[in-house]
Amino acid sequence: MELITSDQRRIIVGLGATGLSCARHLVARGLPFAVVDSRDNPPGLEQLGEICDGLDVEVRCGPLDADFLSQADELILSPGVAKATPAVAQAVAAGVKLSGDIDLFCREVSAPIIAITGANAKSTVTSLVGEMAACAGINVGVGGNLGLPVLDLLAQGQHDLYVLELSSFQLETTNDLRANVATVLNISPDHMDRYEDLNDYRFTKHRIYRGCEHAVFNREDALTAPLLPAGTGSSTFGLNKPDLKQFGVLRLNGEVMLAQGLEPLLSVSAMKLRGEHNIANALASLALGEAVGLPVAAMLEALQRFAGLEHRCQWVREHNGVAWFNDSKGTNVGATVAALNGLGPTLADDSRIVLIAGGEGKGADFTPLLEPVARYVRAVVLIGRDAPLIEAAMSASPVSRSTPTLQVENMVKAVQQSRLQAKPGDIVLLSPACASFDMFRSFGHRGDVFMQAVEAL
Repeated sequence: MELITSDQRRIIVGLGATGLSCARHLVARGLPFAVVDSRDNPPGLEQLGEICDGLDVEVRCGPLDADFLSQADELILSPGVAKATPAVAQAVAAGVKLSGDIDLFCREVSAPIIAITGANAKSTVTSLVGEMAACAGINVGVGGNLGLPVLDLLAQGQHDLYVLELSSFQLETTNDLRANVATVLNISPDHMDRYEDLNDYRFTKHRIYRGCEHAVFNREDALTAPLLPAGTGSSTFGLNKPDLKQFGVLRLNGEVMLAQGLEPLLSVSAMKLRGEHNIANALASLALGEAVGLPVAAMLEALQRFAGLEHRCQWVREHNGVAWFNDSKGTNVGATVAALNGLGPTLADDSRIVLIAGGEGKGADFTPLLEPVARYVRAVVLIGRDAPLIEAAMSASPVSRSTPTLQVENMVKAVQQSRLQAKPGDIVLLSPACASFDMFRSFGHRGDVFMQAVEAL
């Protein structure tokens, strides 16, 4: 195969799963490109060689060369590379177009797109909406930040509907999404090592609403509410009583019901998902599905089947009357707050949560943990690099100072210590409020180590 002669000079910046998917996409279309990565020996280099076998593709590894990048017409930036990177910023200042894999994807598809972002729960909602569409018999493609890069979805052939999870990193370079339905599920501080402040992070998340036909947002989180042009449809979800046509919760004859307006749809007790945060996820999914015309019956059937995702408040086992939950995907403070506030109200009056937390905090403020810890937590067991920062935040506040805090060396010792702290009827919850890379390969690896230690009890 030969690359098509083109006046456009494209440079993929950053390898990894997304960069490799961009390379596969461009090769399949015969479009020329070069690849750069700031690492001397980046992972994926061997795969890139296989993708580009026999083609004239320039690859440069090591510190990024601003002059080289400035010669491009378009930089295709991988999510792991910040657009504020000096060499990238210099190229953009010189007039180079900045894109990402989402823009490349949107140039190819005409089917409706449901686009989902948020500080937390976006993987659960993306998967659940995908299940709802599949249950309705729709040929649906599900991907993005969730696992399968969006450009690899194209290799499966055209779908009738796409449900995409988008991270803030992807949205930085997304200009042409124009989703049929878009949502920001929630906003809480995350990646504060990459963004100037919470407002900068929120502004990046809100790029998902650009050009959308219908917006879904969380009426209990003002930071998710978009500024929309006249004529754009919108709907809301929340854990309170909903207004007409909106999604929320009704309490009827002692039952908590998912509802649209005054119409009850499904008892929460019929769902496999547990916790108030998952009730919100179910309501968001219903609002998104309704906005693209999914049948209510199919959506409710999917809600009753869906058991959740690995490492996201995943029930592991019960041991000596204690329930163990793996929420290793709780990589930021907001996720852990949501898990505590979701599971806490399900406890009996004298039962509590033993929380395992800690890791790489990404510059986060841990003080939002203090109130739910004081309300629901019996003890906090800490691991990882920023364990001292979490302990300092707790000990400095009269709200949480009385909650015992213990630092241990590794996950196995955290599980053993949690067993000693927990009483029958309690929950032990791994929800670290931190990234995993100080001790583990990924949040999945962290969750697996936790589950293995729990199974070994």
